[in-house]
Order: sequence, then structure tokens, then C-alpha cells
Amino acid sequence: MAAPIVLHGHFYQPPREDPWTGRVDAQPSAAPFHDWNERVHAECYRPNACAGISTEEGERVVNNFERLSFNVGPTLLSWMQKADNEIYSRILDADKASRERLGHGNALAQAYHHTILPLDSVWDVRTQVRWGLRDFEHRFGRRAEGMWLPETAASDETLRILIEESIAFTVLSPYQAARWRPAGGEWVESDHEAIDVRRPYRYLHPDGSGRYITLFFYDGEVAQSIAFGNLAASAEGLLNAFGERAQEGRLVHAATDGETFGHHHRGGEIGLALALFVETDKRGLEVTNYATYLEDTPQSTRCGCGRGRGPHGRAHMGSAAGAETADARRVARRVGPKRGENRCGPPSGSSRAMPTRCSPSLGEACCTIPGGPVTATST
Repeated sequence: MAAPIVLHGHFYQPPREDPWTGRVDAQPSAAPFHDWNERVHAECYRPNACAGISTEEGERVVNNFERLSFNVGPTLLSWMQKADNEIYSRILDADKASRERLGHGNALAQAYHHTILPLDSVWDVRTQVRWGLRDFEHRFGRRAEGMWLPETAASDETLRILIEESIAFTVLSPYQAARWRPAGGEWVESDHEAIDVRRPYRYLHPDGSGRYITLFFYDGEVAQSIAFGNLAASAEGLLNAFGERAQEGRLVHAATDGETFGHHHRGGEIGLALALFVETDKRGLEVTNYATYLEDTPQSTRCGCGRGRGPHGRAHMGSAAGAETADARRVARRVGPKRGENRCGPPSGSSRAMPTRCSPSLGEACCTIPGGPVTATST
């Protein structure tokens, strides 16, 4: 049996249009291109949608989005639809192709404006989630099964809203976990033992209804190596990293900024295409997506949520692919694709209360997220 793997790419650009003219002004720092949307598009989005590779059968053009789990921010898709409709259409077609191949599409929705949801009001969180879902339905022609949270930032309230909006799963950083336990097992603090990222976990809605969302914690070491190492440009290195962790039936997955492939690492789209379309079969690896894996993997445990604080009073801020969380009293160490600092907890001087701790029931993992831990079950 082939070992399942998932590589997720988070593709995003902020809205750069002048609100008065609706056009993107020239950005000299993006030279020789007119602006950064055009530059990143030429270096990443187009090359990944039309990746040329050499195979034993000859030259071939592939669409990496057909094998890559991905989300593309609504503001980026809105720009792309007008700027390069061909590539926009290829991304939508890739989701259709993955549905035909796997039964579930590769695409995930994204909270609409890429705001840090735990810092939003409850009203704004629900608005961002609903707008993201509706935009996804409008473009992809189907209901989103999963949603990418900006910077993977989450809170108890955020996850409850995702459950109430019928979102089946999301992806978090492994460093957001505070403690966990397998079904029927004892609690293990993450300070003593890292959470097993090769299995999904459940977060149970606290209303007692039994509703839940599945949490996938990506492999932080692989994500970091893709973002800052040489894995993005090498099919061999990329698959070696996945293959070393592969076990029959256990998912190996990582998440990173999609711009890693081609923009941050030139030529990365070629290594990615060779890995996902050519080399995986030779190594006994099966490229799948999160929704398909969930359908194929029976789940038998559950979790609940209570109140309290994370270990050592920590309130963690999740960050983008490969990025870490930190104590609320210090700056988070960046190990993912995003650059710059990310401070945890509410803004200085803010009276915003930090979220609460979960008190799990049978077979859960409690995961610390921005503003507090989350309870999730191992499956």
C-alpha cells in the first residue's frame, strides 16, 4: 500500500488596487514588472499552472495545482481573473481534475481578507469566514470542505465558528499544540513530547452537540526545510523528506507559502512538478489531499472543551507554513516562509481577553492556538 502524502501551498497577495481608480499603481520595487502582483504571478502562479518537465515519454506540461493541496486568497483570485484569465481558469480546472482523480478537490477556502481571526470580533470572524466560503463557491462551483486560516491563527471562538459554518477541517502548526493524548491514553504535555503530526485530531464544539472539526498539524521540520532549505528546488530532496517519515496508512504532510515554488526559490515549480507527477510512484508514495484522506481514514475518538489557560500561561499565535508559536511574553521565533516578527497575544494596551483552555474528554489532543489551547482528538 502506498504511503499517503499531502503538500499544501498557501497562495496569497493583498489587495493592491487603488480604491479610487480600481487599478494597481506602479511599484518600482517590483521592477522590471509593473507591480508585485505581476512579478509574483510571472515567477510563481503562471509557472506552477504550466510547468514544463522532461520525462521518459518526452516533454510534458503539467499543472501543479492538480497535485498540490492549495488555497488561493480571494483578493488574489479577483486580481488574477482580470489580469490572466487563462491561469485563473487552470487553477479552477485543477480542482476539478483532483475531484475526478480522488473524489475530493484539492482547493481549500480561505478567510476572505487574511485578517488574524483571533484578533477580530466574533462578528468579523464570522463575516470573514462566510465571505471566504461564498467566494469559494462562486469560483470553484462547490462547497468548500476545508478552510485555511491566515497565519494558521485560531482560537476557541474561531474553531467554534468554523464548526457552525460546517467546515470539516483546517490545518495548524504543530507548535500550536499544548498537550495531547491518544484515545484512552494519558495526557502528554508538548513540552515533553511533540504531537504526532501523522494523524488527524478532533476539536469538539463545547455545546455538547457532538459537532467537531478535524485538525491537521503539518510536519514543521519538513515545512521549514521547504521554506528555508533546498527542498523546494529538488524533487529528490523533497520526496526524501516525505519518504523518511512515511509509514503505511499514516499521512505525511507539510504546508508552506505557495510562492515558495518559483518566487522565493527560482525554478522550484520544476522540482515540485517532477516530485508530484513523476517520482512519487517510483517511491511508493501516493499524492492525495486532506479531504480524501479523511474519507479513507476511520475516526473513532472525540474531544470536549472547557476553560483555563495553556501550560505556563502561554497564549500562542499560529503563523504560516512552518512558522512557530511563542510564549505570550516574547516574540515568536519565525521558522516558516513568512518574514518579519509576529507578536503573540493581544496588541499592547488592548483589553481583549485571551481565549481559554480546553478540558478534553476521551482521546483528545489539546492544542495551544493564538490566545489559548484547543482540544482535539487523535484518530
